[in-house]
Amino acid sequence: MSLFSDEEQQQVQKAIENAERHTSGEIRVCVEKTCNEDVLARAAKYFHKLDMHQTRHRNGVLIYLATVDRKFAIIGDKGIDAVVPPNFWDSTKELMLQHFKQGALVEGLTLGLCLAGEQMAKYFPGEESKTNELSDDIAFMDGE
Repeated sequence: MSLFSDEEQQQVQKAIENAERHTSGEIRVCVEKTCNEDVLARAAKYFHKLDMHQTRHRNGVLIYLATVDRKFAIIGDKGIDAVVPPNFWDSTKELMLQHFKQGALVEGLTLGLCLAGEQMAKYFPGEESKTNELSDDIAFMDGE
């Protein structure tokens, strides 16, 4: 999928690494062209497929994008959802959407990753021997 150039993919991956630097949490970005169902249901499907629910502290966060259909969602696991402010994911989506509407997909993604990382670091500070439980690569899906 050529949605992102190699450089843009590296920017997103670096943003994930930076967001995870001071937290035990894990963040993934999942991208596909179309979403032919409810966007939250689709994101939840990939959340499980990518083993986001398997993190030690149940503090995984998935940012899901369906580029052609212009849909996206942010899903946090039980651990992170229990502690972030009630409107945090919605307000983060709104800030990201401002960039997306201007065609700045990578900038919107990196902003969302940064904001999620700040909340994760606040509630799930990094551990001395933190291991990266999940890949930082963008997960490109083919509409499974």
